[in-house]
Amino acid sequence: MIINNIDRVDDITPEEFRKNYYLPRKPVVISAAGLSKQWPAFTEWTWDYFKSIVGDKRVGVYNNERANANTLVNGADDYITFGEYIDMVRKGPVQLRIFLFNIFQHAPQLAQDIVWPDQLAKGFLKKYPMLFVGGAGSVAHMHYDIDMSHIFHTQFLGRKRVLLLENKQSPFIYRMPFTVESAASFVNWHEKLDEEHFPALRKAKGLTTVLNHGDTLFMPAGYWHHMEYMDSGFAMSLRALDASLAGKLNGLYHIVGLRGMNNILIKLAPQWWYHKKRELAKERADKALANLAI
Repeated sequence: MIINNIDRVDDITPEEFRKNYYLPRKPVVISAAGLSKQWPAFTEWTWDYFKSIVGDKRVGVYNNERANANTLVNGADDYITFGEYIDMVRKGPVQLRIFLFNIFQHAPQLAQDIVWPDQLAKGFLKKYPMLFVGGAGSVAHMHYDIDMSHIFHTQFLGRKRVLLLENKQSPFIYRMPFTVESAASFVNWHEKLDEEHFPALRKAKGLTTVLNHGDTLFMPAGYWHHMEYMDSGFAMSLRALDASLAGKLNGLYHIVGLRGMNNILIKLAPQWWYHKKRELAKERADKALANLAI
């Protein structure tokens, strides 16, 4: 792959953010000093604090295994209480993670601990801030968010290695039809990728960084992302709808049409569809490579 670093800023004005990142749809990391350090959550959100207020809530947990032929979109591998999960994480590395946990539904008072960055973007879905939690070594495999929202992803405890790719890179990373997933594996991508079986990866252009406590990653709508938890930790994603009508309709299509069709095919012909969508991803990647050679 062709890899560059994601831009980083310690502070940025709304005008600079809009001109340099929001309108061009370019990722950027805003350091804690420039945004989250002013939030009560920066210091108050700890494992003990979360366990005390939502430790009894049952949550879906996800392992590092990639989806098999019978796995529906967003299907959890198990359900345990958040407190039990925190205890597991604190004892040592555990390759389990939690995603799309709307903790504010269970503890509305947490809304007072963050400040929505309305100066940077409009259209925030303020009822749906999502918590993402992972043990050291857990992985969020390469995908892009199905609702096609802009994401402001703030890391709290722990470090997380991030790989991003623009959506137009989809053919080169073997996007499977009717999914927001890649057929290729990006686990430990910084050490080695399987470019023998997935040769188009050599032409893919990615961006990377390591998120530390307080870093906020702006991830424009449709960006592919692969995240690996270097330490046990958690992050909060704030989502903002695309300002354009076309962007909103694209998000609706992804949620209703694309996901629905994929799940139907999984139910009707799981083995056939599992192999077919990988076959089609390879055909599209080969075509993209051929077009580069012209």
